Order: sequence, then C-alpha cells, then structure tokens
Amino acid sequence: MLQIKIIKILSGKDALEALPDKKLLINTINAHSYNTALKDNLFAEALKNGDVLIPDGMSIVKAFKWRHWMNGPKERVAGADLFNFEMKKLNVKGGTCFFLGSSEKVLGLIKERAAIDYHNIKIVTYSPPYKPEFTEEENRLMVEAVNSANPDLLWIGMTAPKQEKWAYSHWKDLNIHCHCGTIGAVFDFYAGTAKRAPIWWQNNGLEWLYRLLKEPRRMWRRYIIGNTLFLWNIWKE
Repeated sequence: MLQIKIIKILSGKDALEALPDKKLLINTINAHSYNTALKDNLFAEALKNGDVLIPDGMSIVKAFKWRHWMNGPKERVAGADLFNFEMKKLNVKGGTCFFLGSSEKVLGLIKERAAIDYHNIKIVTYSPPYKPEFTEEENRLMVEAVNSANPDLLWIGMTAPKQEKWAYSHWKDLNIHCHCGTIGAVFDFYAGTAKRAPIWWQNNGLEWLYRLLKEPRRMWRRYIIGNTLFLWNIWKE
C-alpha cells in the first residue's frame, strides 16, 4: 500500500540540481495519482520504486504540513518545472532528447518549438498506438526505438498511470544512461495544444481550481470528489 509519509519525495526545485547524472526514473505525485495508486498495486509499486518522486501538486506539500510529518517537500515541483530544468541543462552541453508518447501532431509541434528554444538538442520522437494496453510487439518496438536513439534525456507522456507503469515495467529493457521523466500533460503544454493556468494561479497553488473552472464537466469528479477523498485517505495514514 502506498503511504506518502514514508516515501522520500523531492524537497523542492533546488534539489533538482543535486540529481546524479545517471539512469534515473523520475515520477510525479499529486492528489489524483495518490488516490489512483491506492487502488492500483502496479502503479503504487512504480511510484514507490522509482528513483525520484516529485511533488506535482500543492496537495502533497500541504498534506505533510497538515499531518506534521517530517521531511516533507517544501514546495511544489510541477512536471513542467522538471521539463524546463532538464531541457535547459541538456541544451548547454548538447545531446539527444527522446519523446515517447502522444500523437504525431503533438510530437510535430514539440519538434518545431524545441528547434527554436533548444538549438543544441536533437529531438527524436515515437508515437505509440492510442489504446489502453500495448501488445508485446508494440512494447518491443518502443523499447527498440528508445535504445536505438541512445538519448541523453527521455520523456514519456502517456498519461498517468499508464506512463509510470510502462516505464517501471520496461525499465530493465531500456538501455539508457540518462534521466527519464514521466510527465504526461507537459507534452501538450509544450506543444501548445493545452494551456497551463496563468502564473498567479500556479504560484498560489490553485492550478487545480483553474482547470476545474475551465473544464467543469471533465474535471469535477477529479477535483471535487477526488480532493475530498485525498483528505480522507491522508487522514487515515
């Protein structure tokens, strides 16, 4: 069972600088993924056994303060923060970045923007079939594509919990030497096919409310019911 009070979670954005330059699986956690992991054993295992877990949600930061748990994160570190940090770092020295997931359209837009933003990064992409589960052959092709590219940075965007479970299940097959981040929605944010909340909402921990107001029919269950369930689950820990 997943218990965030005993899992090591990245303390803040400054801690990204200290991550070693080696093969690392970096996942994110927020209220929604926490709730999901309590019902999905493989997802919980992936989050617990990854190398780094970043607090992509003020709910996680506040939970530690509310329960007075020790060694909690001091601030939110969004998937977009991880993306910006890693891309800027790679752009300084140059290298190859692999994007695994999403549609050909989104990946094409990512390539176009990255060519402007990150001149020293070669972008390689792979769009897997859009389906709930992949076949063994499809998994093999994805692994081969990544290994053939020998990337210096790997992003996986298949939405949670699919992306975390895929990365965890195929981690030993991926012959890479770099950081791998499961960042889902960041693909769309960077491509411009989805918009993040304005900075004020982000800085005040209200990005979830912005998304709820923008898409109430799609998001009400996740945030109204989900956040209430999160508080209950945290209280039970």
